[in-house]
Amino acid sequence: MFHTDCPARDMVDHVTSRWGIWVLISLRSNDLRFYELRDSIRGISEKMLAQTLRALVQDGLVRREVEPTTPPQVTYGLTEFGRDVGEPLSELFDRITRRLSEQDAG
Repeated sequence: MFHTDCPARDMVDHVTSRWGIWVLISLRSNDLRFYELRDSIRGISEKMLAQTLRALVQDGLVRREVEPTTPPQVTYGLTEFGRDVGEPLSELFDRITRRLSEQDAG
């Protein structure tokens, strides 16, 4: 049974949220700056991206690196834990993509 005060429950909610999945999938190959990440996720607003990133950084899945330039450049990437958690999501996405490609071809 899952208790409502279980810390893992909050993290699962963040990862499986509408946008959390796409952030983890988008960051699987390389680190991205905020606007690159926004552009890679169709339909996400800046506000939702910021909220999602904040939650995933707090959960230890995504790291946030700020370069001391003017203006500051912020880059996001997966932590080791984020890569571990995101791997099954990436595999699921790849399987669905392959299946849809096969259906289109056949």
